[in-house]
Amino acid sequence: MTSHVTGADLRQAAIWHGLRTVLPGSAAGVPAWSVAPTATAIPPIIVDAGGGSGGFAVPLAVEGYLVIVVDPSPDALAALRRRADERGVADRVTAEQGDLADLTGIVGAETADLLLCHSVLDVVDDPEAALAGALRVLRPGGVLSLVVAGRAATVLARALAGRFEQAQAVLTGQGAGAPRTPAGFTTAEIVALVNAAGADVVDVHGVRVFADLVPGARVDSDPFTAQRLLRLELAAAALEPFRDLAAQLHVLARRRAAGTAREAGAAGFP
Repeated sequence: MTSHVTGADLRQAAIWHGLRTVLPGSAAGVPAWSVAPTATAIPPIIVDAGGGSGGFAVPLAVEGYLVIVVDPSPDALAALRRRADERGVADRVTAEQGDLADLTGIVGAETADLLLCHSVLDVVDDPEAALAGALRVLRPGGVLSLVVAGRAATVLARALAGRFEQAQAVLTGQGAGAPRTPAGFTTAEIVALVNAAGADVVDVHGVRVFADLVPGARVDSDPFTAQRLLRLELAAAALEPFRDLAAQLHVLARRRAAGTAREAGAAGFP
């Protein structure tokens, strides 16, 4: 890797690496459970729930995909439109105001080939119901890309900040039934939630295993340090226990057809 690595690269590298395994035409190779290329010339449709100003949507549109971004913030959607226009992909990006509960009404049922749901379940009161509803926009066999906060990293962050009582509450699971924002998910919890919502988990990897622990000044002062850290992030993302210590967990899953029995996931996921 010879190009300059930015802080955003380090924060999002594992997510993009996972997405590359499910996007048609990916250099990483496309597994059997990936987004299936359509029989016509119409590109696959991607829905980005909570996609904000287009950090994922615009690069995907540049690659030729059609992307619908649904976000509650009008300011974020305005920034998305500007960014898409600047990159010459305004015709491939649709901006719609709404939240996760509005998704099917805005996009339509069984419309999307790929659903991005990044850092959204962390801020809803009922993640189980929210995810089950969101999955309705996926065609049967469509792929879910889900990013949630990791429980272990939340405990560590609270402890390192000196908030020991909060760290212990998260560690012991106190306050169960409260919004998920303070706690995050364990790998087992998010796998069970996705399976129950109607999708089969095929991969889970960590996001920002080390990036948040390395001083920013060290990374910014030496591009080679950033490149080495990026390689380390990708190498550790799927390995236990490092995956489970990551700031976020990235889940890839495939929506089951109605009435279809749940399949065993790949890589040992139940």
